[in-house]
Amino acid sequence: MKIALLADIHGNSLALDAVLADIQRRGGVDNYWILGDLCAIGYDPAGVLERLTALPNAIFVRGNVDRFVTTGERPDPDIQQARANPDSIPVLAEVSGSFGWTQGYLEATGWLDWLRNLPLERRIKLPNGKRVLLVHAAPGKDDGWGLNPALTDDELALEIIGCDADLIFVGHFHMPMNRHFHDVQIVNPGCVSNAFPPDLRAAYAILTTDATSYRVDFYRVEYDLAEAILKARGSSNPGAGYFIQFYEGKVTASWLAKWDGVTHYPLIISS
Repeated sequence: MKIALLADIHGNSLALDAVLADIQRRGGVDNYWILGDLCAIGYDPAGVLERLTALPNAIFVRGNVDRFVTTGERPDPDIQQARANPDSIPVLAEVSGSFGWTQGYLEATGWLDWLRNLPLERRIKLPNGKRVLLVHAAPGKDDGWGLNPALTDDELALEIIGCDADLIFVGHFHMPMNRHFHDVQIVNPGCVSNAFPPDLRAAYAILTTDATSYRVDFYRVEYDLAEAILKARGSSNPGAGYFIQFYEGKVTASWLAKWDGVTHYPLIISS
């Protein structure tokens, strides 16, 4: 049995199409596990959901931006923070506009209730008996630092204690990872969209499993970033300027400064 692992699609149908085509070129899979952050911070939220829900045997969990879209919650800065720091008001306006646009888009196209009903976690048992946890950021969480590779062993232990899983599949921090910690393996397939430089290609992974074993292979596939920028600019999303910066390789994360760029990074098969 083969299972495709996808995370952090962020409303980028061009990147998703490239990944789905690459999966088919490699012979296809039996199942798809989709690890959240599906449609916000991108130009084509409904198009992405149409493609994902058409996949055979797809299982979904929600990400933090999925929750933001459906609940009205928003990432920082909030109104109180903007009042205390007026320089953050433009960021507040852009964030509010972007998520409001996505929320309205999905409500108009009939997808908001589907997104609202996504679970935080899913638990599955592999044919060989290994216990799997699917979650966006960390056990019991769709937000925060996630299980990023810069975490120390002590920090990681606090995040996964009592998770009752042998394999944890996550997204959220937009970087492929394959980390073994005692008896637990933690895998991030990487992000389909909104990658950090220097590698802006779409990322995914395939889990191959049978009654006796399993393995995870990691892939990167190129897609037309210039076309994605044009589509973003052509959308009416008030936050387009922000996710265009991802497509241009101008966005990083603060945790990256604590990581050597090598530890827990898997072997990548390029397409």
